[in-house]
Amino acid sequence: MTETEIAGRRIGTGCTPYVIAEISANHLGSKAAAIELVHAAGEAGVDAVKFQHFTPDTITIACDHPDFRIGGGTLWDGRTLADLYAEAMMPWEWTAELVDEALRADITWMSSPFDRTAVDFLDELDVPALKIASFEIVDLPLIRYAASKGRPLIISTGMATLSEIDASVRAAQQGGAPSVALLRCNSGYPARAGEMDLRAIPSMADLWDVPIGLSDHTLGATAAVAAVALGACIVEKHLTTRRSDGGPDAEFSVEPEELAALVAAVREAHAMLGRVRFGPSERELTSIGFRRSLRAVRPIAAGERITVDNVRSVRPAGGLAPDMIDSVIGMTAVRPIDLGAPIAWSDLSGPHAP
Repeated sequence: MTETEIAGRRIGTGCTPYVIAEISANHLGSKAAAIELVHAAGEAGVDAVKFQHFTPDTITIACDHPDFRIGGGTLWDGRTLADLYAEAMMPWEWTAELVDEALRADITWMSSPFDRTAVDFLDELDVPALKIASFEIVDLPLIRYAASKGRPLIISTGMATLSEIDASVRAAQQGGAPSVALLRCNSGYPARAGEMDLRAIPSMADLWDVPIGLSDHTLGATAAVAAVALGACIVEKHLTTRRSDGGPDAEFSVEPEELAALVAAVREAHAMLGRVRFGPSERELTSIGFRRSLRAVRPIAAGERITVDNVRSVRPAGGLAPDMIDSVIGMTAVRPIDLGAPIAWSDLSGPHAP
């Protein structure tokens, strides 16, 4: 899998998972709350905090047509798109201060632009990376324009078919993005465990040869850990101060202590993957001495015949291999053998002696 780099941080299969805290609408219209979330993300140990840059007029239009009213069993049923996005948007004038707060929290920042004006705005602020949301993956002109700024691009793939993902990758690469990463995503809010289909992650890496991650809308850390085990090198998770505070995205967001636990879990999972290795690890070396071997299970006199009653395979190691038991049985002890002593060929005589 090809690596990418964001603000000097390498991202790829051999690297510690890159964790992004998505603030989205969880600022609840308060700049102070947004600042609090930035610092909570830093304290949780994430690599980056992500914002969203849109206005109701750049993402949709105010319209009474039935198609513009949300339905289908979502968290937002009955609302119009324009009303929802008016509540969810983050005022753009907060951005510079939030970027400064991210730097103080020692984390990177990035954002999702939803139209060309947002791309230009973020480019002027020297955004380290741009994220294309799942619903925008079909907006190839937007992807090409974002790519033209020469910044790393991360694309969420919720709902997308193979051909749609492929078209987005080609648009990004042809548009000039120096690198592209894809996030497996289920755009249910919250996403159901049985619909995550994380087995697609290795296939995505094979198909597009780019870093693959997970944009996780489930309620716990299980999906993120499983994704890392399958090769994901990026994890994005929505962060809220308290789910009880409400807001458009609260029900599928984690609280700060939950995010900290997720960060620890995915990094531990990655460490556990290690490398392809057979044979003992460093900590296992001392355990080798406690494998089974052939030992005397009662005192054996010189000249006594070896039987299953006086020699057995037991722990610890040090004697002949357990598989030698059939060869040892019937041989004769050439010297006294104490209880527990390891059996060696030099202790025995008979037809099977080497």
